[in-house]
Amino acid sequence: MWSKITNKKNKSLLWVVSGPSGSGKTTLCGLLLKSDNLNLARSVSFTTRKPRAGEKNYKDYNFLQKSTFLDMIKKGEFLEWQEVFGNFYGTSKKLVLSYLKKNKDVILSIDVKGAMQIKKKFRKEAIFIFILPRNEKELLRRIIKRAGEAKEEIKKRLKRVREELSFAKEYDYIIVNDKLNQAIRELESIIITKRLENATRAN
Repeated sequence: MWSKITNKKNKSLLWVVSGPSGSGKTTLCGLLLKSDNLNLARSVSFTTRKPRAGEKNYKDYNFLQKSTFLDMIKKGEFLEWQEVFGNFYGTSKKLVLSYLKKNKDVILSIDVKGAMQIKKKFRKEAIFIFILPRNEKELLRRIIKRAGEAKEEIKKRLKRVREELSFAKEYDYIIVNDKLNQAIRELESIIITKRLENATRAN
């Protein structure tokens, strides 16, 4: 009787983190992965865009030629994929499923439309978290920093941000990344709480 109550088996979970460009989602996910207590696995996304300064292949992204990416789409190798500003991004189906089968939680930092693809396939196993900067002024500042001085580029990115924000209601949690340490604590709290709920319901 006692062993039946205490011997809970955790189901692996998929943590899907999204947010506008410049929201800090990549930084937050990186810090979560460094936590020894959380024991999360990361699926490194594939992309056709060029590496930014300091980015490393296989660590930040798997950088591919467009032809290779399109071939992977045809073969059904992506769990989700999207085209953003002329570049393709995708999540490896094989890698994610291999982690989940090993009862390992996986964290994905992906586009909102990609997240909605995941939601259709893994609604029971996935937790969706949306990251926002502290306010619109800060968001605009980060967009301009990413876009540079080109007005058309800024306009294009603002349009995309509005589209991304319209998906926020589809997420389980929204975190305002005002102070990094606070945002990390909130993310950790969500993960710990959902894992406890997941263990309770496992049997």
